[in-house]
Amino acid sequence: MRSLLWFVSILLCPGALLGKKNVLFIVVDDLRPALGCYNDSDAVTPNIDRLARKSTIFTRAYAQQALCAPSRNSLLTSRRPDSLYLYDTHSYWRVAAGKFTTIPQHFKNNGFTTASFGKIFHPGATSNYNDDTPYSWSEPVFHPSTLKYKNKKVCVDESGKVGKNLICPVEPEFQPEGTLPDMQTAAAAGNFLRTYNKSNPFFLAVGFHKPHIPLKFPRIFLKSHPKSDISRPVPELWPAGNSPISWNPWTDLRERDDVKSLNLTFPFDPIPVDFGQTIRQHYFAAVSFIDDLVGNLIKSLKEANFDENTVLVIFGDHGWSLGEHGEWAKYSNFENALRVPLIIFDPSFNAHQSVRRGKSFIRDDLVELLDIFPTLSDLADLPKVPPCEKGHFADLCTEGRSLAPLLYSQEKVQKWREGAYSQYPRPNDYPRENSDQPKLRDIKFMGYTVRTKEHRYTQWVKFQDLSPHWNVTKGEELYDHSIDPHEAINLAERVEMRTVKKELQKILQNQFNKKLN
Repeated sequence: MRSLLWFVSILLCPGALLGKKNVLFIVVDDLRPALGCYNDSDAVTPNIDRLARKSTIFTRAYAQQALCAPSRNSLLTSRRPDSLYLYDTHSYWRVAAGKFTTIPQHFKNNGFTTASFGKIFHPGATSNYNDDTPYSWSEPVFHPSTLKYKNKKVCVDESGKVGKNLICPVEPEFQPEGTLPDMQTAAAAGNFLRTYNKSNPFFLAVGFHKPHIPLKFPRIFLKSHPKSDISRPVPELWPAGNSPISWNPWTDLRERDDVKSLNLTFPFDPIPVDFGQTIRQHYFAAVSFIDDLVGNLIKSLKEANFDENTVLVIFGDHGWSLGEHGEWAKYSNFENALRVPLIIFDPSFNAHQSVRRGKSFIRDDLVELLDIFPTLSDLADLPKVPPCEKGHFADLCTEGRSLAPLLYSQEKVQKWREGAYSQYPRPNDYPRENSDQPKLRDIKFMGYTVRTKEHRYTQWVKFQDLSPHWNVTKGEELYDHSIDPHEAINLAERVEMRTVKKELQKILQNQFNKKLN
């Protein structure tokens, strides 16, 4: 009988013969921790919350740069932006920095079928216009056909006028091709799961575009988010004493027809409160839309009998400010732009931990998106990813560390990590039209930031010859998260904080002076 069950399990679960777990890798564009499982009162995300109840939730996970391409290049190669010298969307790391191994490439090299659906690598020059094919993928890459309508005038406002708007709830059946990009991506990825019949395990990467602007999603999801119930941003005001260099003027929002109609003066004129609440409402509705698609994907995983043999990770590539500090979008070093959700489900762990059934593990350790690469490698029992060291030019190495030890215990791990580190470039010390997304040749300053257990310290310095010049500082920010979790009060100039600031400066500069080459 036991042999028969074993044989049936092999038939139902391809890959079991090799003893390898599959991986479902889900990245959501511009997703801050706007989820019920992160105690966000505006969130309606039942499917992700249900997954989280049997997973490990990392409450302090941080992106290395709050911009899609640099963040994805960094996490997919497990190297910091300063190691790749890539801070924009215009360069391919294999040409600009080195032929570094990516997460899917590592799995492909170890016998996995690797498949990409939607936005995994940032499209265009930054992934060689082919999503790093053939290095990373063994299957043809899928991009939804309706993505070409992303910036078309398909948004209908209350007056019935069609425009290229920021606010864009729609009836999908009346959109071009009768659907939306993320719906196509979820359907194609689900079909991959239902029809997969190879003997080797798979690494399936699914990238959802929403809640990236425009906020285009099925109108029905607004029903779960009445505007009157949406909370106001905290804090709403810019911190006193902050240098203008840290302000991001959200130029991508200003390109939208409905935002243009507000006639805002560049760069500091605030978005009106009522319109700001509309943005917040539609952001949360867009997240609910993605939650619904994630639920469909998990359902397909179960229907294909892969749910008990698949590691699942879901995360945001960076955060997004929703009116906090008067800011919108990403492009900054604030907590709202850098902190992301990170949820990891490991089936083998859950199968042996009956006491945990139906309960999340909550970890408040400081973790980075760099850590995903070595973590997934360990959970899938692949060869260890060695640490990168100064002068280390190997194609395969990590500047992160495996989170596996944190998945298996609620105990504190001694000397885990002193801080989580991020950065953002600026072309000028005052907001200009290119401040949000400067090209590499235009970068003159870099904001380096460290998030420790109690503080965030940011130093904006001169950046020349691809290196920081710490003796030329254009702005400093110091926030005490033990009393100011919303980063409302900049303490950098307080005399009583001088010792704390000096220690944080030392930590920050020691980290970013570690050049790999």
